[in-house]
Amino acid sequence: MSVEARAERPPFTLHHEMLLLVVLILVVGVLAVGTDKFLTVDNMLNQGRLMTEVALVALPMTYIIITGGIDLSVGSIMGLAAIMLGVAWKNLGLPLELAIVISVLVGMVAGFFNGLLIIRVRVPPLIMTLATLALYRGLAEGISQARSVRGYPEWFFVLGQGEVFGVPTQLWILLVAIIIFWIVLAKTTFGRSLYAIGFNEEAARFSGIPVDRIKLIIYSLSGTMAGLAGYIFVSRVSTTRSDMGTGLELDAIAAVVLGGTSIFGGVGTIAGTVIGFTLIQLLKNGLALSGVKGDATIVVIGVVLILSILVSNFLQRRRGAGG
Repeated sequence: MSVEARAERPPFTLHHEMLLLVVLILVVGVLAVGTDKFLTVDNMLNQGRLMTEVALVALPMTYIIITGGIDLSVGSIMGLAAIMLGVAWKNLGLPLELAIVISVLVGMVAGFFNGLLIIRVRVPPLIMTLATLALYRGLAEGISQARSVRGYPEWFFVLGQGEVFGVPTQLWILLVAIIIFWIVLAKTTFGRSLYAIGFNEEAARFSGIPVDRIKLIIYSLSGTMAGLAGYIFVSRVSTTRSDMGTGLELDAIAAVVLGGTSIFGGVGTIAGTVIGFTLIQLLKNGLALSGVKGDATIVVIGVVLILSILVSNFLQRRRGAGG
C-alpha cells in the first residue's frame, strides 16, 4: 500500500467535524438567547466581513499544518504587504492598481523565502517562521517610519466595505477560496501528497513525492494569501499601518487546530477549518454583545480550543486502539 493511500483522511476527523458542528449550533443557540442583536442577518454578514482576513490565512495554514509544519510569520507578512501597498502608491507614485499587485507579490515572495529557508537550511518551521515574524515586522515598521497612509480613492473600498447582492464583497472571495482549497486538498494528488508528507515525510520522499517542492508551494501560497488579506484589510479600515496583522497568526492557527487538523501532521480538512474560524468569530461577537469583557472572551475561546484538542486526541487514540 502506498504512502498516499495510507495517508487518506482518518475517519475520526469526520467525527471531529460533526462534533464541532454540533458545538457551533449550540453556541449560536445559547448566544442568540443571550442577546437579540446576535442572530440577525446584518450581524452575521458583518461577522463574515470581519473574519475574512483570518479565514483567508487559515486556509493555506491548514495545508502547512497537515504537512507537520507551521507558519508564525503570516501576521507580519500581512503587515508588510499592507505597508508596501501604501508606500508604493503614496511615496513612489505608482498607480494604485499596480501597488495592490505589488503588495500581494510581496506576500508571495515573503512566503517563498520562508519555504526556501525551511527546505534548504533544514531549520524547523517553528523556529524559522518565528525569526521571519520579527524580520518582516521590523521591515514593515522601518519602511513605514510609524506613518499611516490614508486618502485612498472611493473605488479602493469596494472590496473591503462594498456588497454584491447584499453580501460583503470579501465574503464572495472567501467562498471561492474555500471551494478551491477544498477541491485541491480532497480531490487531487497534490492534496493526498500533503497528507503523505505529514503522515511520514521520509516515506513520502522514498515514494517519489517532491516534498521540498510541495513545501515551497504551500509556504508561498501562505504568503500570497496573507498579502491578499492585507489588501482586503486596508480596504476595510481605510488606512495602512505597520502593526496590521499583529496576532493574526495565532487566530489562524487556533481556527485550524480547533477544526481538527493535527499539529503532528497527516490529519485535517478544509471543512473543519471553516467551522473553526466561524466558531471563534461568532464566540467573540456573541460574548461581546452579551456584555462579556475582552479578557473573559479570550479565556472562553482558550477553553474551547483546549477541549477541542482533548476530544480530538481522545478520538485519535480510540481509533488507534480499535485499529
